[in-house]
Order: sequence, then structure tokens, then C-alpha cells
Amino acid sequence: MIWAKSLWKFSRPHTIIGTSLSVLALYLISLATTGSNITVTNLEQMLAVWLACICGNIYIVGLNQLHDVEIDRINKPDLPLAAQEFTILQGKLIVGTTGILALLIAGLSGVWLLATVAVSLIIGTAYSLPPVRLKRFPFWAAFCILTVRGVIVNIGLFLHYGNKLGGKEALNPYVWTLTIFILLFTVAIAIFKDVPDLEGDKQFNINTFTLVIGKSAVFSLSRWVITVCYFGMIAAGLFWLTSLNVSFFITSHLILLGLLWWRSQDVDLSEKSAIADFYQFIWKLFFLEYLLFPLACFI
Repeated sequence: MIWAKSLWKFSRPHTIIGTSLSVLALYLISLATTGSNITVTNLEQMLAVWLACICGNIYIVGLNQLHDVEIDRINKPDLPLAAQEFTILQGKLIVGTTGILALLIAGLSGVWLLATVAVSLIIGTAYSLPPVRLKRFPFWAAFCILTVRGVIVNIGLFLHYGNKLGGKEALNPYVWTLTIFILLFTVAIAIFKDVPDLEGDKQFNINTFTLVIGKSAVFSLSRWVITVCYFGMIAAGLFWLTSLNVSFFITSHLILLGLLWWRSQDVDLSEKSAIADFYQFIWKLFFLEYLLFPLACFI
């Protein structure tokens, strides 16, 4: 039980939830836009996609922890490697196993899924592994995160589902809209994620946007990027996604926009715990989009 709890922490739960919801949402959107029905066969396809993506997710976040042990002892001391709940060897075994499983499952499932997983793993490796270690550079660190979550996953999985569900592989306005939203939202996540880690990043010369422009500027920029995302979705509901439930779609995004600004008023940027809590709140907004978008397609 203790080992399982440590593995859960090692997998970075908020990223696992985000990956799981993206797999489910793109499956449901594919069903809605191709006119397919839920069958045992395509449910098995979704399960294969989920397993491959979860394994890939654990590989990427695990590799990052393997090369950030000393930094995490300052920034995130509760992570299993930093807290010595796992040895370095155990961490390497988990990362190696999940990386191999991700590629194996994806390869057996289809070319689009294999391409999606393989490119994601390559970028994730370049993000953390010396001598490249792109996380040292603010622009490239953000680029890695938004490219994988914002573009590769959405487009790659939709093309995979379209092929396997018997529909067309061509991308439609629904997927493009969700992809652009996730891409921009991931920009906010990518630049805000290092705000709670200021001390460790500064000590180990990890150059982040927080160190370059300061906490307050990053906080404000992240909030405005998310605001633009929500206004964009409202415009999409009014002008080109008119076959979904427009009133539900627009109302739900107005509510989330209001929650964002209400919640952001009480964030004390001098308190690491307050910053971390707001970062988790941003992830919850991210999760909700993967629920609201397919729901608006079906109701």
C-alpha cells in the first residue's frame, strides 16, 4: 500500500488526471462528430489509448524527477525520490518500464497512436535529460509542454480515433477549437508552474519566466491568457460551433471565467502554499474543459 501511494505521487496525479480526461474527451468528441456508437471494440481502443498515454505520462514526469532530485528536495520534498521513498534504481526501473510499455501498446494499436506517443516521449526526454535539458530555458520549457499537451495529444488522438472508429481522419472545427483552447491554456500552465519553485530553480540555475520577469508578472500574464481562452470559446459557441448546445457552452464558460477572477483575488504571492493552491486550481479549470466540451456536443 505504501509503495502504491509513492507510485501515485511519482506519477504526478494532476498530470494523470489531465491525460485521462483528454483521452476520454477526444474519444467522445470523435463519436459525436463521426456519428459512431459506443461498442465493445471502440471501448477497447479507448482503453489501449489510455494505457499507452498513462505509461507515457509516467515516463515523462518520472524522467524529470530522476534528474531533479536535488532541486525537488527544496521545491517538492514530498516527491518519492526527494523523500527517499524510492531509490534512484527503482525510479529508473519505473521510467524504463513505462516508456517501453507506452511504445509497445501504441505500436500494437495503430500508426497515429504510435506517432503521438513516440513524439511525446522524444520531447519529454529532451525536456529533462542532459545534455539537452530544455527545461533550463524558459521559452523551450514552455514550448515542450504546450506542444505535447496542446497540439500533439489532441490532434494525434483524434486522428487515431477517426481511423479506428471508421470515420475520416480529417480534422474538424470542433477538434481545432479544442486544440487551440488547450494550446493557449497550456501556455498559462507552462509559465505559471515554476512560480512555487522559485527558490530551488534559482539555487540550481534553472532559468524560468518567474526568475526573468517576477512572480506578479507571471501571475497576471497567466490569468489573462486563460481569460482570452474563455472569451475565445464563447466566440466559438456564438459563431462556428453552433451545432452543439450553445446556451450551455457559453454559460458554463462565463461561470468558469468568473470563478477564475474571483479565486485569483485572494492569492498571496508571498506564500508558497497559496501559489501552489492556485496552480492546482488552474489545473482543475483545465480538467473541466475536457468534461464540458464533449458534454456540450452530446446534450
